[in-house]
Amino acid sequence: MSTQTLSQEEVKLIWSQVKEELKLKISPAAFNTWVLLNPLTTIEVIDQTKARGTISSPSAFHATNLKKNLYSHLKTSIENVIKKKVELDIRVSDPASVLASQKQMFGSSNKDNWGWGGSKSGVTTANNESHSRQPTYSNGFYGNGSNKVGSPTVEELFSQSNIQSSSFDRTLSAVRQAGLKMDYQFESFAVSGSNEMAHAAATAVAKRPGEAYNPLFFYGGVGVGKTHLMQAIGHYILKQDPGLKVIYCTGEEFTNDIIDAIRNKKATTFKKKFRSAHTLLIDDIQFIGGKNAVQEEFFHTFNALTKLSSQIVLTSDRPPSEINLLEDRLKSRFEAGLMVDIQQPSAELKTAIVLIKAKSSGLSMPIKLAEQIASRVDGARKIEGVIATIRSEVELKKKEMDEELITSILEKEKNDSKDKRIKLRPQKVIKKVSSYYQINQTALKGKRRNKEIVEARHMAMFILKNDLEMSYVDIGKWFSNRDHTSVMHAKDKIEQLIKEDVSVQEDYHKIKGELVNISR
Repeated sequence: MSTQTLSQEEVKLIWSQVKEELKLKISPAAFNTWVLLNPLTTIEVIDQTKARGTISSPSAFHATNLKKNLYSHLKTSIENVIKKKVELDIRVSDPASVLASQKQMFGSSNKDNWGWGGSKSGVTTANNESHSRQPTYSNGFYGNGSNKVGSPTVEELFSQSNIQSSSFDRTLSAVRQAGLKMDYQFESFAVSGSNEMAHAAATAVAKRPGEAYNPLFFYGGVGVGKTHLMQAIGHYILKQDPGLKVIYCTGEEFTNDIIDAIRNKKATTFKKKFRSAHTLLIDDIQFIGGKNAVQEEFFHTFNALTKLSSQIVLTSDRPPSEINLLEDRLKSRFEAGLMVDIQQPSAELKTAIVLIKAKSSGLSMPIKLAEQIASRVDGARKIEGVIATIRSEVELKKKEMDEELITSILEKEKNDSKDKRIKLRPQKVIKKVSSYYQINQTALKGKRRNKEIVEARHMAMFILKNDLEMSYVDIGKWFSNRDHTSVMHAKDKIEQLIKEDVSVQEDYHKIKGELVNISR
């Protein structure tokens, strides 16, 4: 079996992302002492699902404590970044060689605290004075030979309060529970004339929820940043107080929750969930138009939250007055707050968005290439898709990021978009997916959980949602009456894999291409 050893540049990129995730899981003291001093130095890809990694420690003392206290954190974070199961080995290396490796990977001018060889250690005394330390070996471990006043002891660094820093863990947990995407924050939002007012309004609401503008109603076309700003509000609020209850959902998900509550006689549970929110964020609220029972429940939820001074943020593809079959009493409530029309971004703003998305994906993109993408791609979501494709081509296929590569990707994107919607019945899609993966249709629609069947089933659900634009509930009916949340999980799973796994990306495009040909 042939394996592939990743380059130092690739390991650097992976370790950088791993560190960002670990910062959310452990305390600054533990991070500076046990993560920065023990870098990931090699990654060997075994196959599509497995890899082998090496952490280099400057001493047996570091290696032993890492294995005992942080091994699971390190392993899980690396697996989250590379999307493979990892055999993680922690080895003792000569401190000088580890430092040399880190300088090669991160540069000698890097401001991280290495903790040896005369560089900054980050140890602070009670008087807040920084002290550099020369490495000495004392009592069989690597240290400074003494425990300076104010320096954390090993026990303190590995205490539960440090390993699982409550502030970091609670915020991350709250963000996940709220349903927010990590990259939809104010810091990654590009501001220009077309969205300046929307950004200012979102910032004001985030700083004074329930007071500034309530409700806040964003409307505009696809890909103008409505969802990004809405979720950025949620992120900001939870950073200030992770104990607050923030709920993000789409209009369709809100509708499905009501249907489930009625069907399962859990109306009380539904009301308790939504009417106790500190901040309610609902995307694509136009979806509830014409659904009388849903509008009735949302009307009462809206009133209950405003009485509690809870913040409500809504988005739509059109202003309230133009939402078909929306009750007048809801229109008047939506219009009572601040309504902001977000226009399509200018060429300059789209270029900035491309650069921001590229940077967040670990790509250093020349502005000329960013301008090329911005001139031919509309909307932030489509830009994200193009960036994901570029990343897979550069990192996995080892192609050079140049004008030729960008042109070929954009041409392919253009051809794929000529007939975005597949004009077929669901049964045809299921039949084609079954044939492609060589799986029986009955098994695909059934309850079996074999890995191959689950992957094919997820792909079928994704296509039915993404390309046929079916509702989650309707898709679930085709697969043994599965709950809509199962379909949502499948859609999110494939969406993520398409960005990260070239083979899944190719599977999707091949299946979709065949379906498009059939539907013509």
